[in-house]
Amino acid sequence: MEYVVLLSVPGLRECDLARMPQLSKLVSNGDRADLVPSFPAVTCPVQANMTTGVLPNEHGVVANGFFWRERGEVEMWTSDNDCIQQPQLWDILRQHNPALTSAVWFPLHSKNCGADYVCTPAPIHNPDGSESLWCYSRPETFYEELMEELGHFPLQHFWGPMANIKSTAWIVSSAVRAAEKFRPNLFYIYLPHLDYATQKFGPDSPEAIQATIDLDIELGRLIEGFSAAYANEHPLWLVASEYAISPINQVCYPNRALREAGLLSVNETDDGEQLDIDSSAAWALVDHQFAHIFVRDSNEDNINRARKVLSRIPGVAGVLTRDELAKVDLSHSRSGDLVVVCEPNSWLAYYWWFDDRNAPSFARTVDIHRKPGYDPVELFWDPVAKGVPLDASLVKGSHGAPAIDPSQRGVLLCSERGVYVERPQADTDVADITLRQFGI
Repeated sequence: MEYVVLLSVPGLRECDLARMPQLSKLVSNGDRADLVPSFPAVTCPVQANMTTGVLPNEHGVVANGFFWRERGEVEMWTSDNDCIQQPQLWDILRQHNPALTSAVWFPLHSKNCGADYVCTPAPIHNPDGSESLWCYSRPETFYEELMEELGHFPLQHFWGPMANIKSTAWIVSSAVRAAEKFRPNLFYIYLPHLDYATQKFGPDSPEAIQATIDLDIELGRLIEGFSAAYANEHPLWLVASEYAISPINQVCYPNRALREAGLLSVNETDDGEQLDIDSSAAWALVDHQFAHIFVRDSNEDNINRARKVLSRIPGVAGVLTRDELAKVDLSHSRSGDLVVVCEPNSWLAYYWWFDDRNAPSFARTVDIHRKPGYDPVELFWDPVAKGVPLDASLVKGSHGAPAIDPSQRGVLLCSERGVYVERPQADTDVADITLRQFGI
């Protein structure tokens, strides 16, 4: 019986191994290759690429969030698995051999997925607007078992200003317990720790370097725990960094540019200026180094106007039309009418207001649901001011742009030799490499 442990470690670079003795020992005699993330090189699309073996034009995960046109609603960080429109590794394994079991630990879009064993954050939203800590698990009672031993999953350390090694440590501890109890043939684990310091301080900052050291300690615990749980089975380990994070020194504001051109509308309320999606001719759902631009009724004149406006923003490398999206495998009904792509040293902020006094209150909070886009400035929440500063220039690392330069590539590591050819691998190749271990 074959066993594979697949680790998804965003931000990991080959040069980081020099500070990671536990990981280095694990892969010292195995294959090693550059991992080239497909565009857009952000978490949800890349994880879907790695687990389906196909690209966003087929699986439908076009960003870390969606604009549901039929409802006129933005949804960031969707938890449910039904947004992925193609079979994933665990679905394919079960179809090949129902005796093969899978565990899925903390990747995005994993709630209600087809794996046998699952654990992922699923906070309970209370009527008063507050949240209670909880995780979705399969079996349903397994999270309660984990909670009795480990306490609640520390969601406050998973993202935001308090993000730190504690969330990854809990993921490691709980994964070891699951391996001991279930011994799945495929165990897919998301370890997010390197994402935090690299975006906040830059990929080569002292804080980012310390993050690799801290992560390696947890990897040591994971390796030791799995070695005991699987006894003499000797699982094959695959370690895939989803992307590398680039240093940045420039921020772009596509929604402000669209507003200046008269294409974006806001509602002036007692709670600041609110984006009026229904009335806007064009607006941007931003995501790290790219953005989907949604044009009302796909009006060709407004598409052309928006493209001209966005192309002139310093730091923007290009603006792709619907026809051009097919060339980057992003041609899907969920994509925008245009897609903005940044230069590697730039990123995109969602702000549409010109005066910070007019910013909506949620702009100064850690709120991943009301913002029409990803906001890494949340990492800089100020305990004195008790709010998120509205200074997007604070962010020092980003990703998402096409991985043209080798520095934008991640790394694919293996614990054994001869599993794959040591040449640059695409993120979609991870699925094929994994499935080959099971004769598929």
